[in-house]
Amino acid sequence: MGFDSGAISVRLYHLPSPLPDNTAERLAAHAAPPVEAIQAEEIGGWVSARHLLDRAITPDSIVREGWIVATLRLSSRRIPPALLTAECRMEELARLAAEDLPALRRRQKQEIRRAVIERLLPQMPPQFRAIPMAHHPKTRFLYASALSESLSDVFASHFRHTFDFPAVPLDPEAAAVLLRKLNVQDFSPTSFSPQVRDNDLPVEVGREFLTWLWFQAETVRDRVEAPGFPPLAVQVEGPLVLAREGEGAHVTTLRDGEPLYSAEAKTCLLAGKKLRQARLAIGRQGAVWRAGLDADSFVLRSVLVPEDPQRADPGSRFLERMTRLEEFREILLALYDRFLEQRADLGRWQTVKNRMREWVQQRPSHL
Repeated sequence: MGFDSGAISVRLYHLPSPLPDNTAERLAAHAAPPVEAIQAEEIGGWVSARHLLDRAITPDSIVREGWIVATLRLSSRRIPPALLTAECRMEELARLAAEDLPALRRRQKQEIRRAVIERLLPQMPPQFRAIPMAHHPKTRFLYASALSESLSDVFASHFRHTFDFPAVPLDPEAAAVLLRKLNVQDFSPTSFSPQVRDNDLPVEVGREFLTWLWFQAETVRDRVEAPGFPPLAVQVEGPLVLAREGEGAHVTTLRDGEPLYSAEAKTCLLAGKKLRQARLAIGRQGAVWRAGLDADSFVLRSVLVPEDPQRADPGSRFLERMTRLEEFREILLALYDRFLEQRADLGRWQTVKNRMREWVQQRPSHL
């Protein structure tokens, strides 16, 4: 993950408690195993962010410009299937010739396979998967590159085992609780299509938010309001992924030409589909952030933060990038907070829905 350079892809987490003063000691107590101890079964453990073999976790190795940075390393060894098959077959042929047998029993083949694995496995190079994380002690937010649900579960399990409290993935449901103590399951269903009834759709608050943001971007453009910030310039960019649960084509991806103003986009919206994934460009006071947002998980992909190209010092460059990432997180949650404020007010939300249905019906589409 590009904490130091390039695009940043992360999942947001919220910590119910601050990290303890002995964070380095806790990470060190659950450090990744040495290379020679790695076996076939994948095992996780912490290393410093300097490199994947750095098991010497100390306060100096995990604190960088005020940020706590570390990596969860997942390690295993694997024998390529073709190599394992060939080695087993060689051993089987040798056994047949040595004992003058017409064929080997299943149990004998299994014994040969176990012996080959035992012989070959220590010779295989270790394979690593890395989940870098970064956290500033002044906040309760944490960034980790556990983008898939399975990796997020692995990361959360190791985090809880290390610190005795959870890192909570900040998806739309968790963010609603954090920001406004709202249970989104209490919301009534919403359709933005004049052709689809509200009750025909499930409550999908993340997709509602991203579609609402698309509406904001096209109707008020550079005057999008978010609590605590001056008016923002917001633009939704392709590729777009629109989805609706139910019969027919559930998911539509639009990526070529002008997907936002295509006839296909309008058709999807009229069919009751909502925006599940898109790229956002958000401008504030001359600075522009670009990021892909997954509406269901709030995973951020390929975030491009504003940077000073003249800043060559690695430490100051890292600090600038992380500060800008924090700003983007604050802007995104402020926009979501404004959406929730409207969504939780039945009267205001009905007005918003009516305006969005007009936007869907009347928005231009290029054939």
